[in-house]
Amino acid sequence: MIHQYRNNGYNIVLDVNSGAVHIVDNMVYDLLEEWEKEEKDKQAFLSDKDCFLDKFKRKYTQQYTDMEIKEAYNEVKKLMEEEILYSEDEYEDYIKQFKNRETVVKALCLHIAHDCNLACRYCFAEEGEYHGHRELMSYEVGKKALDFLIRNSANRRNLEVDFFGGEPLMNWQVVKDLVAYGRQMEKMHNKKFRFTLTTNGVLLNDEMMDFINKEMSNVVLSVDGRKSVHDHMRPFRSGKGSYDLIIPKFQKLADERDQTNYYVRGTFTHNNLDFTNDVMHLSELGFQQISVEPVVAAEEEPYAIKEEDLPLLFKQYDELAKKIIAKNKEGKGFNFFHFMIDLSGGPCVAKRLSGCGSGTEYLAVTPWGDLYPCHQFVGDEEFLMGNVFNGIVREDIREQFKKCNVYEKPKCKDCFAKFYCSGGCLANSYHFHGSILDCYDRGCELQRKRVECAIMIKAALAE
Repeated sequence: MIHQYRNNGYNIVLDVNSGAVHIVDNMVYDLLEEWEKEEKDKQAFLSDKDCFLDKFKRKYTQQYTDMEIKEAYNEVKKLMEEEILYSEDEYEDYIKQFKNRETVVKALCLHIAHDCNLACRYCFAEEGEYHGHRELMSYEVGKKALDFLIRNSANRRNLEVDFFGGEPLMNWQVVKDLVAYGRQMEKMHNKKFRFTLTTNGVLLNDEMMDFINKEMSNVVLSVDGRKSVHDHMRPFRSGKGSYDLIIPKFQKLADERDQTNYYVRGTFTHNNLDFTNDVMHLSELGFQQISVEPVVAAEEEPYAIKEEDLPLLFKQYDELAKKIIAKNKEGKGFNFFHFMIDLSGGPCVAKRLSGCGSGTEYLAVTPWGDLYPCHQFVGDEEFLMGNVFNGIVREDIREQFKKCNVYEKPKCKDCFAKFYCSGGCLANSYHFHGSILDCYDRGCELQRKRVECAIMIKAALAE
């Protein structure tokens, strides 16, 4: 299986199964494009050489000589023989064993605060309430959550805990106390906690920054981009915008972290389809780790991404990719999360096939200790798996999530991006189609475009 496309003057051919990327000339590109129309396999390409090449010559007789066509064929044949073009899928058998793996929990999303001091218009958490009520996690519940994680992590040493909300800084003392407890437990159980935190920055102060820089491996700073965009979607309950308050704090924190181990994380909507301008605005403010992602919302919401928006968004990603290349060549580059791709290594095979591990390796914990597959399922009683006091009581839910992988999803079968998106977000799939084995179609289309742009950037910067 291959995927070929043209972008920014590059002819790109991706071998889906091996991950090999080939930058080819027009003739090789045309040769492969014609072969794809034949809908035949690799062996047919090798055995039906004369018949296929005769048809190709007749169609392209004005563009290429017989010798050039023969050389192109031999080049493609060599790539096939080296198993970096039309390579075999070696993972489908592996996934059968992977589905029967022992379940090991390695990460928790602690909902340290089901409350928030902003009233973001697109918030899936209902201003922190998650279809329930406002509550802050107690230290005792948090301790039980860390104990649960240690108890269910088997021999895994490195564990991750994300302080999430709502707004976690509204429960700051408990955050600090739980970090201290985690550090104490590390020594007793031969574990290493990687703490992270997501914040809107409203309450952020120097004391908090010092603690975050010392203890948090990563921090996500919520900002949508330009002042007008941010203030429209992320206001206080009074309607006043939050941009002017948070930006100086975020700039200071990012600089204190040497512009690493953080992200400014924004959301673009139907209201700012020119989101490239928001990304570049954040870059101009000095941020070097940037993520601006499409909103996921019900169709009836006025800010939801519409089907008719997609062509414009594709052009925006193309434009952003070119700007990133130019910035890099000027020595002023920055990382854009959705364009970060590792073509030589990347995530392990299991992660490429099954995604984030929600419901199995990764769980969300409510302020009162309930366990859900991830933060986007919190409040949906159908997915209540247990609690930190008694552990998992709904093994059937965990088994359901264990079976999720790209081979179980019909829409992933022929998708070239399946080993990069790992089947997409299970929560989005469920909320739009009622099944975690489906895919959020609009998200898939945007993901495929981002993968194409990310590979093109690699090609451009490799020159």
